[in-house]
Amino acid sequence: MMKTMFARAASAVACAMIALAAPGSAQPAIPHMQMWRLDCGTIDVADLDAFSDTYLYVGQKKRLTDSCYLVRHGENYLLWDTGLPGELAGKPPLTSDGYTTSLGSRLVDQLRGIGVTPDKVNFVGISHNHFDHIGQAADFPKATLLIGAEDLEATKKSDAAARFAPWLKGGAKVQETKGDLDVFGDGSVIVLDMPGHTDGHQSLLVRLPRTGPVLLTGDLFHFTENMQKHGVPGFNADRSATLASFDRFETIAKTLKARVIIQHELRDVAKLPAFPTPAE
Repeated sequence: MMKTMFARAASAVACAMIALAAPGSAQPAIPHMQMWRLDCGTIDVADLDAFSDTYLYVGQKKRLTDSCYLVRHGENYLLWDTGLPGELAGKPPLTSDGYTTSLGSRLVDQLRGIGVTPDKVNFVGISHNHFDHIGQAADFPKATLLIGAEDLEATKKSDAAARFAPWLKGGAKVQETKGDLDVFGDGSVIVLDMPGHTDGHQSLLVRLPRTGPVLLTGDLFHFTENMQKHGVPGFNADRSATLASFDRFETIAKTLKARVIIQHELRDVAKLPAFPTPAE
């Protein structure tokens, strides 16, 4: 009796394996994917103390990069973050409130170099609503805006609302995210809910065929030591949510053996090929 039962079970497993291997049951192939790193400016911080509420960086200064990313998924494009305001391009550095900002060239000019015009960008994903991440969003008015619902609501009431004019006034499509979002529906590009820095803060997971999983932090972390010591900036919206997001992000990175890119860290940005060469 037991031998018969085991034989039937083994037969069922074999049939299931054959069915999974059958051409008709194969999962749809993920389209060709590439990712470019883009230069969205430089930020010199005169007093790094603001980046920890436990006095980790008193008296320190640091130069931060401001990086953005273009992800190609078949014929579709996602632009992740839009950097400093485009009107800074080519002008002398601007100093305000202890931050000196500069921008070499606008995103539209960089993308033109690889044949991507603004109308080809399907999605503009915003990690959060701070000035150095939304500065050139309005240059892509035909794209669907992907932004945390809380961040969009806060921006509507601020001076930064003009950066989202195509979506707030022009009727362009907005997808307010709550929780994670599988952008293309195949698990290759996922917006991750990582609140704390702002209430609607997000990070991005990109699974590239050759490079493997890449995790873009947004501003969950600002630089390497900040990540290592879990420094929570005093200007974050929610300390406990930040710490929970730290834990989730690092667990995902470890589980997937992902390449982590801290978007303001020069050393991390250098983990990807220099523009115009894409990571694949």
